[in-house]
Order: sequence, then structure tokens, then C-alpha cells
Amino acid sequence: MIVYSRNRRLRSSESLRQLVQQTVLNVNDLVMPMFVMEGKDRQEPISSMPGVFRRSLDLTVKECKELSRMGIKAINLYMKVSDHLKDNTGKESWNDDGLMQTAIKAIKEAVPELVIMPDVALDPYSIYGHDGIVTQGKIDNDATNEALVKMSLSLAKAGADVLAPSDMMDARVAMIRTALEENAYTDVGILSYAAKYASAFYGPFRSALDSAPKESGDVPKDKKTYQMDFANSREALDEVLKDVSEGADIIMIKPGLPYLDIVSQVRAMIDLPIAVYHVSGEYAMLKAAAQNGWIDNDKALIESLTCIKRAGADMIFTYAAKEVAALLNS
Repeated sequence: MIVYSRNRRLRSSESLRQLVQQTVLNVNDLVMPMFVMEGKDRQEPISSMPGVFRRSLDLTVKECKELSRMGIKAINLYMKVSDHLKDNTGKESWNDDGLMQTAIKAIKEAVPELVIMPDVALDPYSIYGHDGIVTQGKIDNDATNEALVKMSLSLAKAGADVLAPSDMMDARVAMIRTALEENAYTDVGILSYAAKYASAFYGPFRSALDSAPKESGDVPKDKKTYQMDFANSREALDEVLKDVSEGADIIMIKPGLPYLDIVSQVRAMIDLPIAVYHVSGEYAMLKAAAQNGWIDNDKALIESLTCIKRAGADMIFTYAAKEVAALLNS
């Protein structure tokens, strides 16, 4: 039998493989999540996330300068909030002199070219560890939205470029967008966590911020009444379309690798940029396997993130952003 078509011809050398490569991961795709804490000249390792730290603001600014030098264009900010500032209203989140607001101002002054995407959610500020206000044993959607609007306006005032509501409350994108327009923050974008699943892969992140749900009386023990059921896919498409109609500029899907089918479906459905979160549990598993010598850390990281981009992501939030940038730049 004569074979005229051989797919292996285009795999026969590194140069040929690069010529026909269909998906290319580059530094411009990366967003670096960062944890900020009170104090000065302080850096605490997060034991469940090797290579990731909580930093005081001065060291955070120093790290942001380094990230920008490496070509990383954006950061995603989270605050480690002191216990005495937590309550059930989340009011510290819209304190114009709060840690998040102070961090945004300092980073923007030091590295003006860096895109700052602060997290918009109440869980770091909540005594219950929930993304919303608890009323009579339930997460109060509408009261939470009012708090998120206050937080969003305060962060926009501080200089945030893109707000990243990660709470999964219904209609919060519309309310935030309306408030931004009415208060002359028309250039501030919204990156909506439109399809955020109630996932077991968030554990290391919650330990980093002490933001896991607290079991207290009739308070919900988990986030399943607002984050999505991991068994559902059509529901994700509905969530995405609603947030697009409400004025989102970028759509987030979270987690990453276990949900590439959702990324692919959403990519086929919308033209807006898609962000995908390579979450703490995914990162921690790779690191644990690499430390045990079971996988090659560098190769596994590049493969994982390239697969996320191949599925349709325009940007990837990953704790390995600095590490991957170094690999890509080498």
C-alpha cells in the first residue's frame, strides 16, 4: 500500500514543530495573583503553595516592579485582613484608607504600566468566610450587591484598572457597571467571574487568606448556594451570557484544567476576552508531584498553561506566572 499522507512529516524536527505550532503561550498571557498583608518588610511563605508568599506592601511593590520588568502586564490583588476588621457587613472592603486601597495607590504610583485587577468579594472581610452577607442563615444576594458596589467604587477611586468580582451574586455586574458609569469611572473594566464552580481545588487559597467558610450556627458551611455545581455545564453558559449582557468586559472561568470543556464551549459562544484561573489546588498538586520527583516541574507547568490557552483562554491567572515568565524569557 502506498501512503501519501503522513502526519509525522511535520513532527520530524524541532524547527518544523515550531513552524506549525497552533497554540503559543507567552508572557502577555499571564496574570499574577498576589497576597498583601499588614506590616513592613514582612514575607510569609504559604506552606500549601510552595514559592508563593504573603507580603507586606513595601515588598509587594518591589515584587511588582520585578514582575513588570519580566514582561508580566497584570496582577490580581488579595488582602490578608486582620481579624479585628472582619464583620458580617464587609465594611472594611470600602474603607478608602484600607489595605487594598492603599496597596492599589502605592503599586499604581510605583509601576503605572501594570494593570491592577483587585478581587471584589467579601470573604476576606467576613467573620463567616463567605462572599456575601449572612442574613437568617442564608447568603443575602441583594444586600451583598449593595456592599460590592461600595467596594467597587472605593477601589475605582484608588486607581484600579479592572475590577474582578468573584462572588457569584446574581446581577452584581449590572449594579457595579451602573455605579461606575454614574460616578464617572467609565474606563474602569469589569472582569466577571461568570462561571466559578464550588470546587475542592480552592483549599490552599483559603488557607492563605483565612477565608474558608466558618461553621457557626445556621451559617452555610460551604459556598454551594452561590458558586456553581461542578456537575453542570449548560448553567455556566447561561451565567456567562447574563454577565455579558450586564456589561462585563472580560469573562472568568474558574478553576482551570478540570473545566476546559467549559472554556471551550464559552469560547465558541462569545467574542469577549476569556480569563481562566489556574487555581491554588492545581498549582499545589503540580508542585507536590514535582517535589516528589514524579513529574518535571517546568515541563508540566508549560504544558498545563498551554492547554488552558488551547481551550480558548486569552489570559491565565496563575501563581506560577513569575516562574513561567522566567522560563518563557530564557
